[in-house]
Amino acid sequence: MNEPVTLPVRGKWSETEWKLRVQLAEFYHLVEYLGWSEMIFNHISVRLPGPERYYLVNPFGLFYDEVTPHNLLKVDMDGMLLESSPHPANPAAFSLHSAIHGAREDIHCVAHTHTTAISAIALKVKGFAHDDFYGAQLFGDVAYHAFEGITLFADEKGRMLESLGDRHVLVLCNHGIAVCEQDVPRTFMRLWVAQRAAEIQCRADMLQGPNIILSDGIRARCSTLGRRLIEDSGFAAKLFSASLRKVRRATGPLWAGDELGDARTS
Repeated sequence: MNEPVTLPVRGKWSETEWKLRVQLAEFYHLVEYLGWSEMIFNHISVRLPGPERYYLVNPFGLFYDEVTPHNLLKVDMDGMLLESSPHPANPAAFSLHSAIHGAREDIHCVAHTHTTAISAIALKVKGFAHDDFYGAQLFGDVAYHAFEGITLFADEKGRMLESLGDRHVLVLCNHGIAVCEQDVPRTFMRLWVAQRAAEIQCRADMLQGPNIILSDGIRARCSTLGRRLIEDSGFAAKLFSASLRKVRRATGPLWAGDELGDARTS
């Protein structure tokens, strides 16, 4: 018989922090379920309320489906652990995540991936083409940052921020992507749009014949409407919730004590 699992008391954290921990852990499980993870690498973070700009990030060495609200790490802007944990943080996360969380007041969640399709786009000089349904929604909101090697060093922060500007998608050339938004559901939806755009562009470029090129006017219109859907309509929250229901139906509870998973699979 398996021994019962003892979990930390939820009262250890404020209600606000607990809800963010649950959402972020769910985001990790969604990325794993959709096949966007990269073994134990890559990272998603969410900034906690408060002037200190502390943020939560995954424990380094765990697969994404091993992440729980309880084992997420709380770190400061220098990547120092603020609570004890048997797991370290991934040092490659600090430069990227602390730079964005420290500088962008409008950003509370940052997701970094390098799926095959995303990395292929990041390798191309033209980057995203903005000529398909999803790519057009990214028009005017994609920035590019030249490859400087593995993002381990603090001196790259300023250059990444200069590259990002006020946009929400940063293509790390020859590497992958960072998507940032106001909250977890919006970041998930923006990442999904970017992933779909990359997949379609890769497939289209494999076919013979020229692509149909959209005008900048149509691209701008699609981008404006897409942005409005993410920001104002509740689409992102609906997509995030529906995706989680699908994952829980397929896998059961996402972690020991996952109350939503227990309820939906009973």
